[in-house]
Amino acid sequence: MNSIVINDIEIEVIKKNIKNVHLSVHPPAGRVRLAAPENMDEEAIRLFAISKLSWIKKQRKEFDTQERQSIREFLSGESHYFMGTRYLLNVIESSEKQRVELRNKKYMDLYVRPGHTIEKRERIVSQWYREELKRLIPEYIEKWEDTIGVTVNEWGVKLMKTKWGTCNEQDKRIWINLELAKKNPRCLEYIIVHEMVHLLERHHNDRFKAYMGEFLPNWKSIRDELNEMIYESSQWTY
Repeated sequence: MNSIVINDIEIEVIKKNIKNVHLSVHPPAGRVRLAAPENMDEEAIRLFAISKLSWIKKQRKEFDTQERQSIREFLSGESHYFMGTRYLLNVIESSEKQRVELRNKKYMDLYVRPGHTIEKRERIVSQWYREELKRLIPEYIEKWEDTIGVTVNEWGVKLMKTKWGTCNEQDKRIWINLELAKKNPRCLEYIIVHEMVHLLERHHNDRFKAYMGEFLPNWKSIRDELNEMIYESSQWTY
């Protein structure tokens, strides 16, 4: 079974080696996902989903009211975020090195060469975000390796459309979403801890949540903060 439709709501169904049913609704469009034990039959899955319809609708309604940032065109005067702070973009044509600089805790100066394109502006900003994350991530990993008692063999930064981070438990490798450069640093730390805890527990089960509560007691409030602003064309699942 790949999906079921109840009251015009499509529900993605995944069977896994788990004991209990896990139902989740994901921003920004309210995608519904149901993870069920491998031995649960279709009718039982359908009845469970029907019993949760009111909750699903409530979650979707909340997403409809979330703050959403429009598509960026990288023009002067636009709002851009870095580490949870809003800056006004100031595009400067110059023959100097193309770069991004923050000024007066208010402006994000973007230096570009004459004749540049929107795509070029976007690449420069994205590369700056990437460099800043790569500067911050090692400190968090080193800190939490000692606390959690695990080792990260490899890490990287990439733009992801559906997840804030991923973990390959076998290779002990984690990936961090480039978009976290726009969020408060505590959100970045939360995702790093989240992915590192997966080296202890693969699934999002009670054991995983217990570890999160032990290492980062306020993780749920940070998770809520992480999802406060939804960026266009993205459906992150935390």
